[in-house]
Amino acid sequence: MRRHLIRKSKPLPPHERGAGFVRAASDDEDNDGKFESGLATKVRPKTKRPNLYRVLLLNDDYTPMEFVVGILKEVFNKDQESAWQIMMHVHQNGVGQCGVYPYEVAETKVMRVMDTARKNQHPLQCVMEKE
Repeated sequence: MRRHLIRKSKPLPPHERGAGFVRAASDDEDNDGKFESGLATKVRPKTKRPNLYRVLLLNDDYTPMEFVVGILKEVFNKDQESAWQIMMHVHQNGVGQCGVYPYEVAETKVMRVMDTARKNQHPLQCVMEKE
C-alpha cells in the first residue's frame, strides 16, 4: 500500500465550509472507490480582527473635574491616578483618549458617558473614532 503526501486540496463547497468537515487529500482524485491512505486536513476559516475605535472625551468649561474623574473610573475602569491624568489631559488639550475598543464596546461606553452626563445635567461630550 502506497502512502500519499497531502497536496493543497480544492476549496470546500459552501455547504461544507466552517462546519467541521474534514477532507482527505491524495494524489488520486479519481480512485474508483478504493480506499487510500493519506492525511486528513481540517479547513479553518480565517478570522479577521475587528476594527478598533478610540473613545475620546471632549473638554467643556462647565463639567466639574471630579465628575470626569468619576466617569473615567466607573465607565472605563481607570484607577484614581490614571483617571486624574486623563482628565487633566482633556482639560489642557481639549480632547483625551479614554481607551481603544471594538465597535460595540466603544459605542456602549460612549452611550454610558453621555447618559450619565445628561442625568447629572452636565454638557460632557464623548465620541468615538476609527483608529
